[in-house]
Amino acid sequence: MTELLEKPLPPADGECCDSACTPCVWDNFYAKRKEWRLQQVALKEKQAKDNEAN
Repeated sequence: MTELLEKPLPPADGECCDSACTPCVWDNFYAKRKEWRLQQVALKEKQAKDNEAN
């Protein structure tokens, strides 16, 4: 079974230095949030299939 991802929290105030770093803390946040959202969609689809089978 795949490990459940925790919903990522946005960077705290002051974590971004606003100097166009690569990667920025916001880039990391958006990437992790996308991964979490995709996992949530997959889990909901699996749950719907399981409910249909019962």
